Amino acid sequence: MYWSLVRTCAIRARGVSGRWQQRTMSDRAQALFDGIRQGDRAALARGITLVESTRVDHQQQARELVSACVGLEQRRRTLRIGLTGTPGVGKSTFIEAFGMLLLSKGHRVSVLAVDPSSSRSGGSILGDKTRMQDLSVAAGAYVRPSPSRGSLGGVARNTLDSIILTEASGYDICLVETVGVGQSETMVSDMVDMFILLLQPGSGDELQGVKRGIMELADLVVINKADGALAIPAKLTRTEIMNALHLMVPRRNSWTPKVVRASAVTGFNLERVWETVELYFTKLRESGEWDGLRAAQQEKWMWREVTNLLLTRLNRDPQVRKFAQTLEADVVNGMVPPGIAAEQIVDKFLSVYR
Repeated sequence: MYWSLVRTCAIRARGVSGRWQQRTMSDRAQALFDGIRQGDRAALARGITLVESTRVDHQQQARELVSACVGLEQRRRTLRIGLTGTPGVGKSTFIEAFGMLLLSKGHRVSVLAVDPSSSRSGGSILGDKTRMQDLSVAAGAYVRPSPSRGSLGGVARNTLDSIILTEASGYDICLVETVGVGQSETMVSDMVDMFILLLQPGSGDELQGVKRGIMELADLVVINKADGALAIPAKLTRTEIMNALHLMVPRRNSWTPKVVRASAVTGFNLERVWETVELYFTKLRESGEWDGLRAAQQEKWMWREVTNLLLTRLNRDPQVRKFAQTLEADVVNGMVPPGIAAEQIVDKFLSVYR
């Protein structure tokens, strides 16, 4: 009964009533959905490629696919964990070691690694998969590098949709790696249940180099590379970070952020990191905050997608694009202030659809 209903999956359509309208899923979306729910890695890869596509017909099929997969995702409770950190902290190395530990405990792990894109070509090296050689070929893991394409915070626009697809395919833990700490890196915290900040010892600028906003969002701080000559500096760094966190208001009522020393190379304290993660989700579940957190995630990303769709449709409209090109010349020549030009472009866009 359930799968027959999925065939005519519910897709949110714009209308006066704002109600769900039933549409038949396309053959391509149906085939991908069947493969994804059966755990087919190739179907999952094609599905994520579909949601990342900018073609109009692909976007329609992607909405159908994601809408169907949401029904599967809601049936099981999965863990969404975001990881960020300063450049050179060893994010990929840590994720591989941590992911292999999770596999040994019977979990299925997906890794969505967002790589920085070139501002000129839009391309991306996508090197995370090559740095996770063991995890990327493990049977219970799926590693997917994606270009950020200039997205603020290093979070690709369709990352949340990709998370939903991996969860529908049976991966119960999703690790989202971002490109590094930046001004808008906080976007990752709006799509995950837990936010982990990786720092390294001995650099002398842990507190100065990390923005306060990032520290305030961290549910767990891991001092990576706490081995060898850096073992003692790691202890000092842990003390500094703990003192800094004591001055900040925790963002969860049921949880106080922890600081753990670890080493992805030697495996030191990786078990403790996982124990801390488990404890965090236990507290979140017992307090009832988890359900509210997921609801807030959906709401925030709905409005972000509204913004993205409006900008996309504005750029595609030939009348608005021609009008904008005329205004661009006036802005460059200093005849019209940028703010006034932006307002006129938006007004032109709205007048076209009235």
